Amino acid sequence: MRNVAGTADVAATASIGKDTRIWHLAQIREEATVGANCNIGRGAYIGPGVQVGDNCKLQNYALVYEPARLADGVFVGPAAVLTNDLHPRAITPEGRLKEADDWEAVGVTVGRGASIGARAVCIAPLRIGEWATVAAGAVVTKDVPAYAVVAGMPARQMGWVGEAGLPLKQYGSGIWLCPATGRRYQEIDGHLMPGERAEGRPGNAGQ
Repeated sequence: MRNVAGTADVAATASIGKDTRIWHLAQIREEATVGANCNIGRGAYIGPGVQVGDNCKLQNYALVYEPARLADGVFVGPAAVLTNDLHPRAITPEGRLKEADDWEAVGVTVGRGASIGARAVCIAPLRIGEWATVAAGAVVTKDVPAYAVVAGMPARQMGWVGEAGLPLKQYGSGIWLCPATGRRYQEIDGHLMPGERAEGRPGNAGQ
């Protein structure tokens, strides 16, 4: 079962998963795939052939242009944009309106559980790693490592974030802890590797 608002525009060739909700004025283009149990907000746009995994949330007026790929559990905030043209022009050098064959679309790939904040702009081609967080209003111009939190224009890494969405706290050299779950992470050569969850309270992790 799916819940599609009467004012939404869903192409006949789009694939919509079970229990997905599509709200007022949202548009799902041809050959797009939206997984199960997703929430597609008012005025959101999903371009032709875009792939959206299960349990994703696209908030109001989020714009996801082809050929973007979103894994399971991705959050795209209100009015965030995933672009697809590195050198945009409306016309060719000869002055003719550009058509699909006149340019090559490039996409944004978003890993499992990652979040993109409100009005952030992700400039393709790039990859946002799993569980990463892009702050509201950021302009992302290069790949974002898994578990990284980035902010600013252009976006720069500000720290690490865990699956719960909270900033990780450093606990010794190269060791980071989640204050919500107590999970321990190890930083190796600029990458974060998740470890086991701590027993007991998060504050006792590693003791």
